[in-house]
Amino acid sequence: MKRLLQVELTRLLCRRAVLVILALAVVLPLVIGVATTLNSRPPSDDALAEAEAQAAADAAQPYVQRDLRRCLNKPENYLGRPLPDDIQASCEDSILPRAEWYAYWNPLDLAAEREEGSGLAIVILLAILMMLAGTTFAGHDWASGSVSNQLLFEPRRARVWGAKGLVVSVLAGAFTFVVVSLYWLALGLVARSRDIPIGDGLLLDCLQSGWRGAGVAAAAALAGYGLTMFFRSTVAALGVLLAVSVAGGIVLAVIGIDSVWNPGLNIGAIILDGTTYWAEVPCGDDLGGGGMEICSVEKTLSLGRALAFLGPVLAVALAASVATFQKRDVP
Repeated sequence: MKRLLQVELTRLLCRRAVLVILALAVVLPLVIGVATTLNSRPPSDDALAEAEAQAAADAAQPYVQRDLRRCLNKPENYLGRPLPDDIQASCEDSILPRAEWYAYWNPLDLAAEREEGSGLAIVILLAILMMLAGTTFAGHDWASGSVSNQLLFEPRRARVWGAKGLVVSVLAGAFTFVVVSLYWLALGLVARSRDIPIGDGLLLDCLQSGWRGAGVAAAAALAGYGLTMFFRSTVAALGVLLAVSVAGGIVLAVIGIDSVWNPGLNIGAIILDGTTYWAEVPCGDDLGGGGMEICSVEKTLSLGRALAFLGPVLAVALAASVATFQKRDVP
């Protein structure tokens, strides 16, 4: 088996399409990381000085001073009730322009990048690329007819299927693990260089999110490989995966099935260690309804629930792939 794994790894790394995909898996996160770093740069001292001067000039405008006097005379119309202790400061803070209005930027926020920003986008992008690597690896063997030659050297089909699947999934998971780890460590260094407080355990949470994403990427590569071995066609495998990941959520929403069964939502729950979603439920007395109306409530989808849903689905698909590979004739 060791020799078979070495052969399959060599074949995988010699596939030009796979090498291109791996190169994209490095270049695209690098581009996203550079863009995130540049877009979150604080303004220069000259820009801040210019913004402060602009704010001071606008604050001196007659209409601004008029609004300030109105706020001081009738603060309840501007500040609401109860009134703050320092009405002067509150009115100035509410009415007068501030420098940050003229020098706006999005400061780097690791938590936001992890949950809905570049960190999550990179994991999803890498999972898609690894899925393509899995389909390409298997699809080329069927397109070229080399599967029959491989079975001459190793007639035990289950071992051949397992060696190929193990190699592509381990490589995808390990490669993604390294890329996302370097990405978050680099963002952590940028945050420290800008004196941005990271918080206790935030960087570790980001790394763990990326590591779970590496597991998703490994599963995606294995799913792509398994479906290609089942259909014996790269196009068919990609079509099924695309339909499940993209159209699946739309179909579920149209026919009124709870979003908890959406594959994309479950993948997000695995990456983020749980996520929230909105569900429509009958309004009970505790929701202010009589039981007949429909209310939208926020629910939580846990990591364990997502694994319990996607794990068996993947296992059934892979079992079907192995079974058909063992029984069907190989051209």
